Amino acid sequence: MAGALVFLFSFSAKRNETRKLALADVEFADNENFITRDKVNKLLIQNFDTVTSIPKDKLDLNSVEKRLDTNPMIEKAEVYATVDGKLRAVIKQRTPIARVYEGDRSYYIDYKGREMPLSDNATARVPLVTGEIDKVEKEKLHKLLQYIYNDDFLRKNIIGMEVRSTDGIRMMNRNYDYEILFGRVINIEKKFNNYKAFFQNAVKDTLIENYKTINLKFTQQVVCTKN
Repeated sequence: MAGALVFLFSFSAKRNETRKLALADVEFADNENFITRDKVNKLLIQNFDTVTSIPKDKLDLNSVEKRLDTNPMIEKAEVYATVDGKLRAVIKQRTPIARVYEGDRSYYIDYKGREMPLSDNATARVPLVTGEIDKVEKEKLHKLLQYIYNDDFLRKNIIGMEVRSTDGIRMMNRNYDYEILFGRVINIEKKFNNYKAFFQNAVKDTLIENYKTINLKFTQQVVCTKN
């Protein structure tokens, strides 16, 4: 009886290995759409015509995951085969936090500070960064952009910034015409706390639309000019 059970188990396992997959199922772990399901499917079945032509014993899940991870839009991929014959992929896409215009080049900076190409499928609503990009250290610029992204108010309020060699960074906000003179990338938290305090008070002032510049360079005070 024991021998029969071993035989049946081995036969079933062997039959399951040679069985072909029935379906590819792609799930996105976020709401972004920088890469399409069709593109992911093509990466999943690379070297095969369709998913139904892939025998289970020929499927190298580790290689498939590595292939997906090399795509510039993907942060991390998890791929596995289910017991009912589905090839399943869970895709986490990279998170852009700014779009940079540098000479003839345009690209995103992702949450980890790496360059990320633009997507043909979607455009991220992130701050635009222009000017003399090479005049600010990449690590400091990334820290500044990440701070803005992590703050709900700043993420909605700051829509762009220009890097200048003479007076540092100038920022543009969404709802008003004034410029925010941020200066050098130092004392980030203090400067933004000052800006939030100014903004909360200024929105009560009917003259807020007359402001021309909001200077945050002096950490002990906010200096404003009006048109």
